[in-house]
Amino acid sequence: KMSAREKAIIELQQGGIGVMPTDTLYGLVGSARQPATVEKIYQLKGREKDKPLIVLISSLDDLSSLGVKLTPAEKAVCADYWPGPVSIVLSCPLEKLDYLHRGTKTLASRLPADPDLCSFIRQTGPLVAPSANPAGAEPAQTIKEARGYFGEKIDFYLAGQEPLVGQASKLIRPTADGRIEVLRP
Repeated sequence: KMSAREKAIIELQQGGIGVMPTDTLYGLVGSARQPATVEKIYQLKGREKDKPLIVLISSLDDLSSLGVKLTPAEKAVCADYWPGPVSIVLSCPLEKLDYLHRGTKTLASRLPADPDLCSFIRQTGPLVAPSANPAGAEPAQTIKEARGYFGEKIDFYLAGQEPLVGQASKLIRPTADGRIEVLRP
């Protein structure tokens, strides 16, 4: 019999959306490689269309598959902060990834320190993972709260340790001269 985790992996590979624990909070997760999935997450959250979602990756290779070519300075910053709860904004100029970067030509991603989560992402591919709440509401700390928000509109719920009280990741951007700009503490 398949575990809930294995089922969730298959759902995500097939373009499904679910709620599961990330390294910070419960996330509303879907494949970053599937434009229709990403759009559906914007609709479910009622999120501003021009605000990009953060992408969870399992390795730097995932970044190159998303069209992100790291400069040596960016590579050094990634090495300093990853794996960990810091999302890093990197250049992502590809037109065809407009559905991810929303015209900003940048992508914020994070390599979680949780080995279980990384092995999960290795199987699903990169995931967009905004917090599990509609825009303006408090992030869900339990599956029950998440169900209250999304009900049957999504494909799965995967429970973690509850209540899951984390905080949104720190968001930074490396500057051309090798400094760090903190966009969200």
